[in-house]
Amino acid sequence: MSGNTATHPHHTLWYNGPARDWLEGLPIGSGRLAAMVMGSHKRERVALNHEWLWKGTNRHRDNKEAAHLLPEVRELLLAGKYDEGTKAGNDAFGAMELGVSRVDPYQPAGDLYFELNHNCIAGYRRELDMKDAAVRVAYHAGQPFRREYIAHLTKDLIFVRIAGEAEPFDCTVWLDRNHDPDCALTFSATESALAMDGDIKDGIEFRVESHVWHTGGSASVIDSRKILVEGATEIIIAVDVGTSATGQQPEAECAMRRLSEPPVWADLSEQHVEENARHYGALELDLPLDEPDLPTDVRMRRVRDGESDPALALLYFNFGRYLLCASSATGQLPANIQGKWNEDLDPPWQADYHGDINLEMNYWIAEPGGMPDYAEALLQHIERLAVHGKKAAKDLYGCRGVWCPIQTDAWARATPESWGWAAWIGGAAWFAQHMWWHYEYGRDTDFLLSRAYPFIKAVATFYEDYLIEDADGSLQIVPSQSPENRFVNGGENVPVSLCVSATMDVQLAWDALSHAIKASEILGVDANRRGVWRDVLDRLPKMRVGSKGQLLEWNEEFEEAEPGHRHISHLFGLFPGEQITPDGTPELFAAARRSLELRLEAFGGHTGWSRAWVACCFARLGDGDRAFDHLQHLVTDFATDTLLDLHPPRIFQIDGNLGGAAAVIEMLLQSYHEEIHLLPALPSAWPEGRVGGLRARGGYRVGIEWSGGELTRAEITPIEDRECIVKTGGRALAVADGAGNAVDVRAVDGKIAFDVRAGETYVVAPA
Repeated sequence: MSGNTATHPHHTLWYNGPARDWLEGLPIGSGRLAAMVMGSHKRERVALNHEWLWKGTNRHRDNKEAAHLLPEVRELLLAGKYDEGTKAGNDAFGAMELGVSRVDPYQPAGDLYFELNHNCIAGYRRELDMKDAAVRVAYHAGQPFRREYIAHLTKDLIFVRIAGEAEPFDCTVWLDRNHDPDCALTFSATESALAMDGDIKDGIEFRVESHVWHTGGSASVIDSRKILVEGATEIIIAVDVGTSATGQQPEAECAMRRLSEPPVWADLSEQHVEENARHYGALELDLPLDEPDLPTDVRMRRVRDGESDPALALLYFNFGRYLLCASSATGQLPANIQGKWNEDLDPPWQADYHGDINLEMNYWIAEPGGMPDYAEALLQHIERLAVHGKKAAKDLYGCRGVWCPIQTDAWARATPESWGWAAWIGGAAWFAQHMWWHYEYGRDTDFLLSRAYPFIKAVATFYEDYLIEDADGSLQIVPSQSPENRFVNGGENVPVSLCVSATMDVQLAWDALSHAIKASEILGVDANRRGVWRDVLDRLPKMRVGSKGQLLEWNEEFEEAEPGHRHISHLFGLFPGEQITPDGTPELFAAARRSLELRLEAFGGHTGWSRAWVACCFARLGDGDRAFDHLQHLVTDFATDTLLDLHPPRIFQIDGNLGGAAAVIEMLLQSYHEEIHLLPALPSAWPEGRVGGLRARGGYRVGIEWSGGELTRAEITPIEDRECIVKTGGRALAVADGAGNAVDVRAVDGKIAFDVRAGETYVVAPA
């Protein structure tokens, strides 16, 4: 860390001062554990989290029976009485009154503090090195000091190392937690360990442990909360957290990982860096861009003032990948709306799982970004949710199959929460997309048979029962909504309008049913059900184009109550779906672009995650420069100086970080309908580069090189024998095998097709 130059350019955030608040901290995490490091030079605070530490007071909540109310709600909406139907639908299916949610809040575990006996500081530097997955703090305080923080990816513990290079130093270490009247705390201390036990009233129990080793000097107990280490030259602290959430005692969870002997920092660091290379290093985007030798906050300030720094978006992309690693690597639960980081007892939106964009966006990069193992936590959450979701489908709507809510928590209860938002049936279909993707990218038929298809089939079954036939034979979704949006006369004093067959709901049904059909064909099962699903697909309402050339968001061209709404739900079929394409549906493709433009003309995209979705859509539209422009705005307008994504006014939400990373991947590679499109939306700001470790639908590993804004070479390695289809993008392309021998290609309609064998690498280059 000598000087200012980053050890790993484009992979390091660094600063000349400590964090001023939690939002300016630097995050580390193993998936199960997470911590935010402030980097204060005298009294340090490391804010701690455990993925299963949710309050627990509502973990057994359930639904009322409401299916008998469905006919009345439908009658009102079908008659065009949207105001009355919205109120009736929310009263029936929208849980409790406005402003009340039974979703449990995600809780902080507490804080590790230590205080050092020095005051005068010089030469301060704080950094997050994503290649090493480590936070480091260095400065001079009478002698050089160096502090390192890692969330160890094999030992699954938080480690802190404090070292002086010349003289012994003193350090006080303690644990604490913000005052919480609902949580009783008990503290204990020995000369080498601290413990803080928490018992949440009517909720769960937890334990925070901190073990302290020192080289030189001695340690003593100050009181039940504090240890004093005197005359040390090095201190290593290991922190663990345990909870009762999964049935074991918190102390037992911690005991599983306690070290039997003092750790050697060099060994810990080497093991951790090697494991992080397997995770974070699975993808490498190399752009020959100059990185200013400036602190990250200074770079942010300069770009906000209008200066150019194309490398900042690359840093943001790498930070997004790092955050998914740090919140998923050893985790059992998916990243919530704040990943695994939270300092508040009552966090915004309970730091929950939002199923109408936010949770899904968190995992848009997992499959194409070479991190499919991270999707496992999401898939397990979906499967846990389906258990209660099958009962919920019957209780709420009288349907077979599965229903998933717009909001839930670690307990995976399928209950509608938050009156006014929750009367929506599309969540399960959106989750089914991720089940299908995991198969489509990985081609694991055992997974498809035992896990993905049962869930997708349950979603399709729900639609069989939920859809109703109208006079012309079409099948309608009633009640329906375009999540979190409303139209004029669609309900007074409500945040969402209920209607008949909102565009997104129809697109979600199409997505789930088409994948159910494909899966049943691949597995050779349920041929009779396949015919039913095809009939349903054929009878779904058609998407419509409005008077401004836009894709309609609802079943009619209503006046929008908020034309610049943050959600662009009706563009699901464009991205992340695959229903709207330039080749298959050119009129709808153009209408989707117009809808996006109209949203932005009305100042849409005004949250971090919303701007990320806009960037993804422009990439899908093939407009790399506009996608990059919105990515830049995502970084400069909706991020802290430590690049954490923000929802106004200043609330951390991880989805914008991860959605922004997804936009970059969409610029470089698309593979809808298992057709590979190389550099479909390359921005002019990145004319040269290479990327390795991408994955494409259909079971491919892909690497791409380009120069002068044009493809120079791509390597495609299939998982299985099959026909590979590559879009030419107007280029003449040739294909060779790994030995350099030309491969026969079949050219048709702007694409080339060629046969490939599993495990062999094929080179695609300009002819």
